[in-house]
Amino acid sequence: MSKALDKIKEPISVELGVFEGKFRESMKSSVSLLDTIMNYIVKRKGKQMRPMFVLFSSKLFGDISEKSYRGAALVELLHTATLVHDDVVDGSYKRRGFFSINALWKNKIAVLVGDYLLSKGLLLSLENDDFFELKLLSQSVRQMSEGELLQIEKTRGLNFSEEVYFEIIRKKTASLIASCCAIGASSSQNASMEQIEKMRQFGEWVGIAFQIKDDLFDFGDEDVGKPTGIDIREKKLTLPLIYALNQADKSTRRKMTRIIKNENTKEAKVAEVIDFVRKSGGLRYATEKMEGYREKALSLLNEMPDNSCRSSLAELVHYVTNRKK
Repeated sequence: MSKALDKIKEPISVELGVFEGKFRESMKSSVSLLDTIMNYIVKRKGKQMRPMFVLFSSKLFGDISEKSYRGAALVELLHTATLVHDDVVDGSYKRRGFFSINALWKNKIAVLVGDYLLSKGLLLSLENDDFFELKLLSQSVRQMSEGELLQIEKTRGLNFSEEVYFEIIRKKTASLIASCCAIGASSSQNASMEQIEKMRQFGEWVGIAFQIKDDLFDFGDEDVGKPTGIDIREKKLTLPLIYALNQADKSTRRKMTRIIKNENTKEAKVAEVIDFVRKSGGLRYATEKMEGYREKALSLLNEMPDNSCRSSLAELVHYVTNRKK
């Protein structure tokens, strides 16, 4: 899949290289401990999905500007800050196969590092008068926090509906990809406010499809591979599970709810829930929903200027919904 991603990146491969240098520069600190940690964060970068959405959405409407690079750096700085804080909240010691900041430097330093990244992102925008882009991302960070808290609130009772589920993932996951696309478009001189809003909506629908794909990994199939059951262990109600519970009779629903609440650490019991979801058609239903959001996103994208970046964005949408991990 990495080869597929490399091919998708081609129209912005030079710009991504430029962005990496600028992003590294934006993280520098005169405090040696902070500088060491910043270097560690830069070295373990992921697939760079979010900067890709920013740069593609910018180049879709014209040349990539300094404002576009700042927008991509802003997204990465604030996103990285939320990930560092998330690892502290979740007590996670690994991220993408690497030790987390809190695993290596403990919680106190990890929280301060997250605060530092947040301040660097805010200052990057404020010092360059990128107020509109900062507003877009600040709204996204607020929604991410609300989504996380809403999920915690609803998980306790294991009773949230499909409507609540979509509200959670729209805020938690989709809002950030939505702001990436809007920031990218707004950093171009040629995009109208209507086009910026359409790109924001495009990103939101892509983000929802992306999260449903993540949900499917928990249950596994011949395409995805071995089920992980992580969400079940964490008592998270994902779309395939919500659908299955809503289709089940009262006694089955009670039994499955009891397992998720009280027996979620037992392998055999988690496997029982996975089997129940598969047999209830939960995976098929979630896949259809994911494909529906993907098609809505692609339909909106087709209203944008027809160029290589539009084609690559369409390929990127297919990539995030067809990925194997």
